[in-house]
Amino acid sequence: MKKISILSAFAGFLFGFSGVADAVYPVYSGYQGQGQTVYVPTQTVGQTTVSNGSVVYTNAVNAASPTRITGALPRVGSNTTNAGRQYYEPTDYDRLADSGLYVGFSVGYSASVKGSMLSDYMNEEDAGYVPGAFKEADFNTDTVLPLQLSVGAAINNDIRIDFSYLRYSGISYPSVVQSSDGVGGYVEGQVDGGAITSNATMLNVYYNIDSYTGYIAGGALRPYVGVGLGISLNTISDYVVYDGTFYSVMEPSQAPAGKLTGISDVYAYHNGGTTEQLALMVEGGVTTELDGGIKLDFFVRYTNLGKVQTSGSIIVSQTEWLGDGAGNEYPAPYDSVFHYTNWYESGRLSTVDMGIRLRLQF
Repeated sequence: MKKISILSAFAGFLFGFSGVADAVYPVYSGYQGQGQTVYVPTQTVGQTTVSNGSVVYTNAVNAASPTRITGALPRVGSNTTNAGRQYYEPTDYDRLADSGLYVGFSVGYSASVKGSMLSDYMNEEDAGYVPGAFKEADFNTDTVLPLQLSVGAAINNDIRIDFSYLRYSGISYPSVVQSSDGVGGYVEGQVDGGAITSNATMLNVYYNIDSYTGYIAGGALRPYVGVGLGISLNTISDYVVYDGTFYSVMEPSQAPAGKLTGISDVYAYHNGGTTEQLALMVEGGVTTELDGGIKLDFFVRYTNLGKVQTSGSIIVSQTEWLGDGAGNEYPAPYDSVFHYTNWYESGRLSTVDMGIRLRLQF
């Protein structure tokens, strides 16, 4: 009997301790940390129910809907410190970052072609008998569509370097030139031929400047600048300048038979040439991105291609008029032909282009 009493007392002590422990179980308040998400539970304290003379302890703990504590995260680079650290917002993630190798192809339109031809031999003796550009004559241009192929790589998020091949065509020698008439005046000459092409190989460096300009169009456009330096091969094809002026040498009435009295129908055949020149470019634009790792550069570019120069060889064919001894003159039954060497014509060539470049990244 005594043993049963001891066991009953011990059991009552255990049940009683359990009830007290449940009743005083601590309730933790929600911790609202900066930039944290905290779930705060609720708790119902244990209740006592008397049933059939027995004491029964119940402990009903009910979890309420969790409360989400959120804080506005600062933008990248913000000086706000209430979050304790800086976070990237998904909308500001730099999806236009350059990375890895790429190949590019661009097509442009030359909005402005600068350059003109001059005769380097204009002060030479008998230069008036060689039709050429004694007055500055601007290049003749059709639609100029420069094409560029480039291969490069991004050094980091802001700098990329590439090698490019750039080709210009659709430029030609001026169609009309003003040549010296030999007595201080000028005559008009008609030109046929003289197509000009330039092939430039350059090393280019581009730098993204959005860290200075900020986002454009919500970050969809990334501005950049670039410079390039290389070698251009400028070629001008053969051309002929025709001068239909009649040049009088002597009055027919004073000329003995067979004496030269005049010259007409002068054709000057200029041999073209190729020159190797230092080329440079300056470019500015914006980049946007398409799906599949494709980027588009919309750019404005200034390119200086150096000098365009002939080979210096000119062959002149002209009709000579002779006196008949009776005060009249007649065309000679032959054409006079002269060959001039080291008589160059040259001019410098530069363009301002607008275009679009497609770059495929790997």
